[in-house]
Amino acid sequence: MSFRHHCAAAAAALLCTAAQAQGSQPVRIGLIVDQSSVYSAVTGKGSITGAQMAIEEHGGKVLGRTIELLNFDHQSKADSAASKAREWYDNGVDAIHEASGSAAALAVLNVAKEKNKVLVMSGPASDRITGDMCAPTVAHWAYNSHALANTVGKAAAERFGKNWFFIAADYSGGQDVVKATTQAIATVGGKVIGEAKHPLNASDFSSAVVQAQSSKADVVGLANFGNDLVNSIKAAREFGIKPDGKQKLASLLMYITDVHSLGLKTAQGMLLSEAFYWDMNDETRAFAKKYFARMNAMPNMSQMGVYSSVKHYLKAIEAAGTTDAGAVMAKMRELPVNDVFAKNGKLRTDGMMVHDMYLFQVKTPAESKYPWDYYKVMGSVPADKAFVPLSESSCPLAKKP
Repeated sequence: MSFRHHCAAAAAALLCTAAQAQGSQPVRIGLIVDQSSVYSAVTGKGSITGAQMAIEEHGGKVLGRTIELLNFDHQSKADSAASKAREWYDNGVDAIHEASGSAAALAVLNVAKEKNKVLVMSGPASDRITGDMCAPTVAHWAYNSHALANTVGKAAAERFGKNWFFIAADYSGGQDVVKATTQAIATVGGKVIGEAKHPLNASDFSSAVVQAQSSKADVVGLANFGNDLVNSIKAAREFGIKPDGKQKLASLLMYITDVHSLGLKTAQGMLLSEAFYWDMNDETRAFAKKYFARMNAMPNMSQMGVYSSVKHYLKAIEAAGTTDAGAVMAKMRELPVNDVFAKNGKLRTDGMMVHDMYLFQVKTPAESKYPWDYYKVMGSVPADKAFVPLSESSCPLAKKP
């Protein structure tokens, strides 16, 4: 054998050995979620459980490789989230399927773009994920600010009144929700007459509520989330903004887990939008029963979004025959999303997974007939009306021919 042929054979053997080694490594999926701070109840362990259920339904393996699920508590700290994402990507994590909270999400997104790695998120609200910061390997799964504004914002303006005052979280998620809702209510004659901002994980909402009352606005729009939302609603009720009063509260992002924390007496009558409700049909109830057995709570749309995105990702790996980020994302866009979370969903070029959104109203205590019977279905908004049209997207990828 010539030296050249010997070298070629040796190189081929090395490549084969490397391929075999890679094939024996687990497919690793990471979740960067708040498990101990302001968003712990709306993502946290519930999102981890959703991912675990998706992996189990897939049989625990993909392409003959075991699936390993990692999770990290970022405590709503963007720098901590970005640092963990970098560490994971550098050490062989194939995909991250949640980075909850918009500030943390945008920080992790920058790392995913740099590393050209898969990142799919269901917890954050920011429209920038599929707007100016979009990337070929990044997806936004459960909802965004635009969809919330077009569902609950418009409905609240039409039902409750045209003059709005916002109590808003002073960071990207709250700012995006205020911007999107301001645009949405303007289409039905609404306008914003004031705003009070607060930091993440605020301790006192009395000043913001008093400002809202003094404004005489018809609607007090709550552009905050998790514990901040729950505490601002409690403060509003304590200061006299009652469910049967003239001034109404409208939450732009409220989950069933928030309603449970507040109780129906406090939350009753509020309009909200989610992409999922456990009591919609036999399929959602069957899934929710299994989830409840693990969590002692019903899932919200962000937790279900993680379940759906992990399930679709594993399906795409099988179809692509590889974990290569580009190939898998191409299959994720090609295959329709059909599961208990969404029917006929589609992952677009800009990274937004579009699907129907639902408008709900929180029941009164008298209307609720059994545990977690919290919502009345007020209507639905089809995907093409809920999300910004691709032709109007600010994502550079959407402009390609």
